[in-house]
Amino acid sequence: MASSIHDLARHLNISIGTVSRALNGRADVNADTRQRVLDAAKKLNYSPNQSGRSLRQGATHSIAFMLQPHPGDQQYGEPFFIPFLIGLQGRLAESGLDLTVVMGAPGDYQQERLRRVVETRRADAVLLAWTRREDERIDYLTQVGFPFATLGRSRSGGKAYPSLDLDFEKAGSDAVDRLVARGHRRIAAIRPSLNLNFGHLFLNGYRKALKRHGIEVDPSLIADGFINEAGGYQVTPRVILAKDRPTAIIFNNDAMALGGCKALAEMGIRPGHDIAVTVIVDTPLCRYFSPALTAFRPALEPMGRRLAEMLLASLPAFAGPEGPRIIHEVWPLELVARDSD
Repeated sequence: MASSIHDLARHLNISIGTVSRALNGRADVNADTRQRVLDAAKKLNYSPNQSGRSLRQGATHSIAFMLQPHPGDQQYGEPFFIPFLIGLQGRLAESGLDLTVVMGAPGDYQQERLRRVVETRRADAVLLAWTRREDERIDYLTQVGFPFATLGRSRSGGKAYPSLDLDFEKAGSDAVDRLVARGHRRIAAIRPSLNLNFGHLFLNGYRKALKRHGIEVDPSLIADGFINEAGGYQVTPRVILAKDRPTAIIFNNDAMALGGCKALAEMGIRPGHDIAVTVIVDTPLCRYFSPALTAFRPALEPMGRRLAEMLLASLPAFAGPEGPRIIHEVWPLELVARDSD
């Protein structure tokens, strides 16, 4: 009688995910463990089910990108993701793969949609964005051994999957350095809530830079809100109404910055004149606002291409003669000085 992957995991006393990754030739399984799994599979007459065979052979010829739109107002093209997806799709197409975008409702965490993609084998691998500090999607994919890569880092899953992130910590630090050099000491920081990891990284850089300049971190100048215009609009007055008002604000998101600037205008405070405003990260929204917003710009289309390359390098069918590799990269953001600071 043929054995299942569950039988192999029980026999070896290791997780189903480890068995699956070993059978699929994933680079994050050491050679000894892989050989133990292969020997046990032969001994126990392991028979993969058809969906498993399809996955290893890349039968769908598609990669699923799990896109979670902003909740609220910003339903006009996701200016961060459109150029990123252009680069991603272009590189995947060069390897004969299609890109499938799996949309959720605005703000939806997509756990159930992800499970359906995996369990029905609608894609050969998935790409995740909006990574959280602890991310149950990453835990799930790691456990079941399904190939994936992430745009952004997380504390979940260790180093077992490719990840490409922006250096939000350095951007937060550089933004503070620039504002301090212009004489600012009361610098506010507004970031997304929902445990999004890039918000934590940004805040780490912000706090470290303030301390480096001998400026005490004031909790009344730090706020978080929904990652949309309404979120920025709602929380910006909180920091403005602090006992000692800030002279500068750093927004960790372009949509939050737009909402925040509207709140400032309604309070009679002019960005670029009465208060300095900096944004991480830059999109066309920042460029065409008045005043144009100083921001940190990512190379979005090249990032999309690179994440596709990193995912392909982790898949046995596309890794090349050197074999599967797990790659982690952090990319810098370029300061674009404009009128708002």
